[in-house]
Amino acid sequence: MWPPTLTLDLLLLVSLSLSAHGAYGEQMPYRPQNCTLECIRRGDPRCEYCRISADDVQISPSIPSSSPFGGCVPWPCHSFVGQETPEVCQHYVHAPHNIQIEFEASEDPTYDAITVSWNPSQYGIEFLRGFQVTLQALGGSQILCQLFLLGTNLSLTPAHAQRVYRSDPFTHLFLDREYAVTVMALPVPERWDQFSRRKPFFTRTCPEKNGLEECKKDWYPRYVEVHQENQGVYVTFNLAPENFKVRQYFSSCFGGGLRNYTSIKPDFSLNKTYHTYRLQNLQAGTNYTCEIAADVVDAVRKTFIVAVKHNSEEPPTSHFMESSSLMVLLSMGILLAATALLTFIVVYKKRLKTKMVQTKMRPVIIEQYYDKKLDEEQCVLLDRTTRPPRLLICYSSNDGPAHVRVVLQLAAFLQKHMGTQVHLDLWEALSIMEEGSMGWHCRRLNECDFVLVICSQGLLQNQKQQSEDEEPLENTPLAMVSMIGEELCRAKAMGRDLSKYMVATFEYSQESDFPTALGLASRYTLTKDLPLLFSHLHAVALQKPGVYLQVENISESGYCKLPAGAALQLAIQEATAQFSEEPTEEEHVGITIIS
Repeated sequence: MWPPTLTLDLLLLVSLSLSAHGAYGEQMPYRPQNCTLECIRRGDPRCEYCRISADDVQISPSIPSSSPFGGCVPWPCHSFVGQETPEVCQHYVHAPHNIQIEFEASEDPTYDAITVSWNPSQYGIEFLRGFQVTLQALGGSQILCQLFLLGTNLSLTPAHAQRVYRSDPFTHLFLDREYAVTVMALPVPERWDQFSRRKPFFTRTCPEKNGLEECKKDWYPRYVEVHQENQGVYVTFNLAPENFKVRQYFSSCFGGGLRNYTSIKPDFSLNKTYHTYRLQNLQAGTNYTCEIAADVVDAVRKTFIVAVKHNSEEPPTSHFMESSSLMVLLSMGILLAATALLTFIVVYKKRLKTKMVQTKMRPVIIEQYYDKKLDEEQCVLLDRTTRPPRLLICYSSNDGPAHVRVVLQLAAFLQKHMGTQVHLDLWEALSIMEEGSMGWHCRRLNECDFVLVICSQGLLQNQKQQSEDEEPLENTPLAMVSMIGEELCRAKAMGRDLSKYMVATFEYSQESDFPTALGLASRYTLTKDLPLLFSHLHAVALQKPGVYLQVENISESGYCKLPAGAALQLAIQEATAQFSEEPTEEEHVGITIIS
């Protein structure tokens, strides 16, 4: 026989092995399976952790087939598994924790891919029915979501809280972009502050994903500072990372009808992060447009402006102070200059009046935002320390998804390139689900500095008649138009400012699409009136005698040079192509969204 001590050691070793095996099994990641809602409802043991696709949602008769936000709305529990046993959807489930982001391999060098993993909470785990994972680009319109359900016969205990659940890969994510992932437990409880867990993260940069050689041409100096000492103009810029191995740069400036080229070879023994060089052959009193970039093929260039000032230390000529003949000539010159100035003012007013008629610019709007205190400058600098104006965009989706995409791209362009904080319903889905559509709109209507109503053919279109069994849907566009119309009439009667409310149409809409109730609001046609809209939002004058302000990349022909502007132009072209076709009865029927 074995000694008692050896027998006890063997039993202890076997128990430790079994416990370690069980713990390892709980920490193995659970990946989603391909199974259907019907399989989950039957309690098939093979359907333990299943992904639910958009086709499954539309096939199920108990789930709404259309929604403003697709599958990214927290669906009620009874829509999936609560019909046969409603009690499973009446309990509280705590939010998941330990959310991890794992980057996946992607063949496309311009995009990134991730997978999300998490642990369920032990509080209420016996009532856990599934998870919903939502991924949103911060400051953008991209929203992706995935839905996963657990089998109805699956009974979890607090010991299963060590399980690691994984999502499907999220693909086509932009590089070096900030995203936020939210994991919520199903069923969704009434305590909205504890049902989900949110984690922001950044996707990989181009060098991190593709290597330095592939991304070297995409680098450009982000810090450029210009200063003048007497007649010398010096430029300081940041150098490329040392591992890029960029040893030479170039700079070119254009002004006064001439262009000069400067080759730059920094001395890395003195400074490896910044370098200062002198611009040669520049004329005093001339403005130059300069570019700087790494001296590699197809390098991205950084553009900056150089204004060469006159040397203030130059002494005045003695002849001007002593000679009386020069004083006489000066008096005659002043008289001739005054005559020429009067002639120029008369000709300019006639030419400006003709130009306004030819371009069909609305003089009422120009006069309304003309600032008499504006100095004769060539550019406008917005104060970045102040809060940007808040803008609420209201629109209707009766005209179809193409119109909704145009509104999305417009909101992204306004927020990114026109210094405006935009509030759009598609960016605040969870707040709308919590407050309700009308509650959210009324709150934003009071908080925002401006309200822009996008007018289209379907704005005042009545919703499709529903059957008696269906619940009536809120006609939010008509309600918002009525509220804004009443506010305009009240403000007009009391002599208050009406500039808070604006209406606009796109190229594919008509003048008849403007609601009569909003006739007192300022009207714009986009994208032709983007400069006027910028002037309205920031109270900046675009014209005064002798000066015309042109905001860079916000003109009718220049906005499409930006990535966000190009996306807006493409969306408008697609919507124009759709509206040019003969509409059918089905195209006029849809669920209305308004923001």
